[in-house]
Amino acid sequence: MVIYGVYIVSKSGGLIFNHDHNLTKIETEKTFSFPLDIQLQCENKKVVVAFGQRDGIMVGHVLTAVNGIPVTGQQLDDGRDVFDVLKTQELFPLNLKFERPKMTTNEKIFLASMFYPLFAIASQLSPEPRSSGIEVLEADTFKLHCFQTLTGVKFIVVVEPNQGGMDVLLKRIYELYADYALKNPFYSLEMPIRCELFDTNLQILLEQVEKTGISSV
Repeated sequence: MVIYGVYIVSKSGGLIFNHDHNLTKIETEKTFSFPLDIQLQCENKKVVVAFGQRDGIMVGHVLTAVNGIPVTGQQLDDGRDVFDVLKTQELFPLNLKFERPKMTTNEKIFLASMFYPLFAIASQLSPEPRSSGIEVLEADTFKLHCFQTLTGVKFIVVVEPNQGGMDVLLKRIYELYADYALKNPFYSLEMPIRCELFDTNLQILLEQVEKTGISSV
């Protein structure tokens, strides 16, 4: 069993906790001839693919190395500018390494705020009253499972698409939240959860589920 991440969204739609547990690092390395058949640009101090996709290299992927030399910002570690190197025909062929970028905290906050109205829309679309909203959202590479408490707090786990029994895991995470966050005298509702005991016990729970299965919870 592989668990990719855990997220907790407050009743007002704000992200109050996120934990990246087992994210797969996707790297693609390819030798290119001149001129490049993909377009690169500098974005957020990273060189990213802006146009063109090939051999697993997708728009948004970040350039991490040229001929084995790491890329930091817009420069190679030997001091040369990446775009100057890519414009010099004599240096080709070049081996370029790309990887899928990690989501920033701001991007996670934005996605959490987008999930909130989707959940509300799903509840309103139900032909029956008192719908539970989105419980499972399935894609080809992952499943998103959601459990909403009576107070409107949403617990979300992202796992491999073939995993079942996540409702049990979500309720155990809710119990940890109640024990270590809500009972913490320094924690305020709707605020980000910063509790070492909650983090530690969540990590233990996720590792236990991955090693021995959901039946051990």
